[in-house]
Amino acid sequence: MSFIKKLSSDVVLLIILLLAAFLYGYGIWNDHYVNTYYTTAVGSMMQSFHNFFFASLDSAGSVTVDKPPVTFWIQTLSAIIFGLHGWSVILPQALGGVGSVLIVYLLVKPGFGRTAARLAALAMASTPVAAAVSRTNNIDAMLVFTLLLAAWFLFRGTKQHTIGSLLIAFGLIGVAFNEKMLQAYMVVPAFYLFYILAAKVNWKKKTGVLAACTAVLLVISLSWAVIVDSIPASKRPYMGSSGTNSVLNLAFGYNGVSRLTGDRSTGGSGGGMPGFGGGNFGNEGQMPGMNGGMPGMSGGQMPGMNGERHVMGSTGRPAGDDGGMPGQGAGGRADGEGRQFGDTDGAQGRGIMDGGMNGGGMNGGGMFNTGTAGPLRLFQSALSGQASWLLPFVLFGVIGIFAGLRRKNFTMKHKEALFWLAWLVPAMGFFSIAGFFHQYYLIMMAPPVAALAGAGWSQLWNYYKERSSWLSWLLPVAVLATAAFQWYIIHPYDDTIGSGWSAGVLAAGIAAALLLIIVRIIKGREKRVFAHAAAVMGLLVLMIGPLYWAFTPITYGLNSMTPAAGPDSSESGGFGGGGRNNPTGVNENLLAYLKEHNTGEQYLFAAMDYGTAGPYIIDEGEQVVILNGFNNSDVPYTTDTLKALVESGKVKYFLVTSGGMGGGRGGGNSEITSWITENGTAVPTADWQGTETGVNGGTLYEITLK
Repeated sequence: MSFIKKLSSDVVLLIILLLAAFLYGYGIWNDHYVNTYYTTAVGSMMQSFHNFFFASLDSAGSVTVDKPPVTFWIQTLSAIIFGLHGWSVILPQALGGVGSVLIVYLLVKPGFGRTAARLAALAMASTPVAAAVSRTNNIDAMLVFTLLLAAWFLFRGTKQHTIGSLLIAFGLIGVAFNEKMLQAYMVVPAFYLFYILAAKVNWKKKTGVLAACTAVLLVISLSWAVIVDSIPASKRPYMGSSGTNSVLNLAFGYNGVSRLTGDRSTGGSGGGMPGFGGGNFGNEGQMPGMNGGMPGMSGGQMPGMNGERHVMGSTGRPAGDDGGMPGQGAGGRADGEGRQFGDTDGAQGRGIMDGGMNGGGMNGGGMFNTGTAGPLRLFQSALSGQASWLLPFVLFGVIGIFAGLRRKNFTMKHKEALFWLAWLVPAMGFFSIAGFFHQYYLIMMAPPVAALAGAGWSQLWNYYKERSSWLSWLLPVAVLATAAFQWYIIHPYDDTIGSGWSAGVLAAGIAAALLLIIVRIIKGREKRVFAHAAAVMGLLVLMIGPLYWAFTPITYGLNSMTPAAGPDSSESGGFGGGGRNNPTGVNENLLAYLKEHNTGEQYLFAAMDYGTAGPYIIDEGEQVVILNGFNNSDVPYTTDTLKALVESGKVKYFLVTSGGMGGGRGGGNSEITSWITENGTAVPTADWQGTETGVNGGTLYEITLK
């Protein structure tokens, strides 16, 4: 109770937490399907424990999602409590985002003071990519919360010499591995380094503790994978996007090394990027559903892609998904009912692609609007607006923290700063060279950037108030350099949001730096209070830009499948096309027909993709079979196993669509499609389709085998 009382007494912290809650939670009730792929899985997981344990994409347990299950277990529990809605599957991530802000505060305060902790918490809350991804059912906000909670136990266990807390810390990294696999291990070097440097025990004790912690880490990390892989394939779903029907291959391949190398194949028979065959474009080398051309582009040609920034029209904007090629409805909205927060036309289709085709676009991360790989990638316009706003300030802050380091003066402050650096540097290094990731992955940088910004401010303020030689000038220089960098981030959007934002941020930064310089020059004790206010204002001015960017998912809308912040936030991701997160919705005529003609079959019908099946599972709670996974190499059914499913009397209707989502194979595995059309009887369209038309209207087949 005393702990809660102390927190509640910090009014500034409470305001920051309320700000985070607003940024992460306002309007989430307007998002119907969110990331349809994951929400469909939650709907299926609610239908049986078998589906729940394996994180099955469909009701029949045919294929899993392409991530481990822990976050989806939490989302499913939320949906069981509150009902299955968009907001109920977002809620755990929004709460996790707010929790992350609180933990950053708790981690920074003991070593660097309350003001530094407040500034760190504000920086965390205002990190644009954190605001974007926490508003969706994507995994990363929960991943970061879990890792920060692990860091809290690490600091506690190291300082209090409690082995139990240390085991929990490393165990939580294992839990995080079961949220997003190898991405969780980015922080492991920081954990080892901090314990080695900060634990006041002998080397023998350190070695033993770290060995035990490592054992716990590995056991928890691999527990679900080993259990699943030990179950015969016929008794469990196909492991989506694994290529080899193995969780371990999924972990270390598609969700592991492939993210670094940019190899979007999975090692399976289908290979290639989702939606593409054998590493090439599907549909005979064409983008699915684009008739050989990019949408909104004359003759299928990319207009002037010569390594410069280009603005694409509303039909040609980039939009991506985790490994696939999602599109959106009109205006960048993420679901068929119109995406939240009003008109997104203000973005004017700013689907910006840095580097384009020649700058790494189709080869490496640039395809998903992640710029060109290299040491300055995080400062390119494609990524800088997500989590890089305070990096210049962090640089000067780190210089300040370690400027006075001496062998006999290696304090806990230095050790904590090294922990955050050991978290940040590997993350920056990975995102600088990785070939396959999405903008929202950059939330991994948010905690160390926020913590080092707050901690760095604390140290720079100490030098500033003590007028410590050249070090006292670091604070105004840091403010000026960071304001200039933020102008660089905002300026390209002047035509969209007005030039006042970029000019205002730069002017405010210059004014704050000049004020700090003037106060530094003036002598007299009476200036101390004024100096402190000027120093705090210096960093607060630098929060204007990221805070505005953090509001953009609310003001401009959001692509829930590949969330990113910025005035083009509704159009974030990779290339458009395919409508992967734009489900067709429930066809009431089809639903009525299938229910009327159901003769005891367990599954209402079988669909080719999750975009067609999802609304029936999510909105109606119906049991539907999905014949494709997310990735081109997923093969949940062969003609023999599908035949057996029909012969068992569990399903008799098949809706074959073209240009659908899931697998991006224009109707799915050709052998499966051929088997359905050869053995089925087409139901007259007038009997079930009603007014539903378009590429996803499809053909309904009835198959009965004796």
